[in-house]
Amino acid sequence: MRRMLTGLGRWLAAGALACASLAAAAAPTPAPACKWADWEAFRQHLMSADGRVIDRSSDKQATVSEGQAYGLFFALVANDRASFDKLLAWTENNLAQGDLVSHLPAWIWGRLTPEQAASAGHADNRGNPDSGWGVIDSNPASDADLWIAYALLEAGRLWQERRFTALGTLLARRILREETAVLPGLGRTVLPGPQGFRLGDKRWRLNPSYVPLQVMRRLAAALPEEPAWQQMIGTSARLMLDTAPRGFSPDWVEYEAGRGFLPDTATRAESAYNAIRVYLWAGTLAADEPQRAALLSTFAPLADYVAARGYPPERIDTQTGQPGPNAGNGGFSAAVAPYLAALGRADQAAAQARRTRELALREPGGQAGYYTQVLTLFGLGYLEGQYRFARDGALLPAWKTGCPAR
Repeated sequence: MRRMLTGLGRWLAAGALACASLAAAAAPTPAPACKWADWEAFRQHLMSADGRVIDRSSDKQATVSEGQAYGLFFALVANDRASFDKLLAWTENNLAQGDLVSHLPAWIWGRLTPEQAASAGHADNRGNPDSGWGVIDSNPASDADLWIAYALLEAGRLWQERRFTALGTLLARRILREETAVLPGLGRTVLPGPQGFRLGDKRWRLNPSYVPLQVMRRLAAALPEEPAWQQMIGTSARLMLDTAPRGFSPDWVEYEAGRGFLPDTATRAESAYNAIRVYLWAGTLAADEPQRAALLSTFAPLADYVAARGYPPERIDTQTGQPGPNAGNGGFSAAVAPYLAALGRADQAAAQARRTRELALREPGGQAGYYTQVLTLFGLGYLEGQYRFARDGALLPAWKTGCPAR
């Protein structure tokens, strides 16, 4: 049955590609891109010529599927079809064994140790393990997979490219089969990956930052024949709303049948580099999103913390509300800025945007690291009007709605 589905997927994708080729001559002239300096900097400093997003702070010069997914989204927001095509091709060829229809992308790729090279079968011309480059960990990450599927579906719609629509649809169906589960008392829920997140017969490990409602709503709208996506809008909202007892989202959380959400044992319920995205997703929701008011209200203590101290915390104990000693970096400020703006705190949002820019100037070459740049593109790109989301999660890029005034 699996082989039949794979064959069908390839047939559908091939058919969509053929149709797209026939229609290419009649395709409308692409709209011009809006000026977006942060995207240009990201593309210049973090993206290779062949479409790999590189975390240069890592000794492995690693690429994670999340970075490729975000790169696809930003390229679409920027109306940069050439970069989108390169990012997609690199992702498919290097993370998905050359076929995104049949394989979810591996989550991390980079410089291999000799042991990893030997395990993967890499060897030099003398037969010695070759510590070259390749997949370091093949377990997929569902947050990246969801964003890739979203970017493909929206690229298909906005660029009128049926091949992207077909590939995004097939990828979303594979995510549903391999990266979700029905949790008793909660319902069908996104798991962080296919392996390693079921802790027992009745216990799972989940991540609230993996399920932005914009993405979940768009996948539900794009795949109406799969009612599970509609169900997961509700479980995703609960995953964010019911896991922040003191107004701070945790990086990770556990769920146990009969007991509900519980503090994560491994991370001691800490809020840090994962959870910062939860506030970002909440702040960029459409004004008429049904869950928006509840999400904005839930995280009000985070906004109050920023107002009192001038920055978001790097880490905080979500069970006690006790912050760690360090301030969050510039990316953290960029991530919370749309949330503050959504609360009507425009001056505080602007202050966090300024903090992001000021801290970036202190970095070597005036360029922040990979994750900070990602959060900057999302957060400040939203504040500057480069993109919006509709109620159903549809992307509204400025090159379609009108470029921001300069």
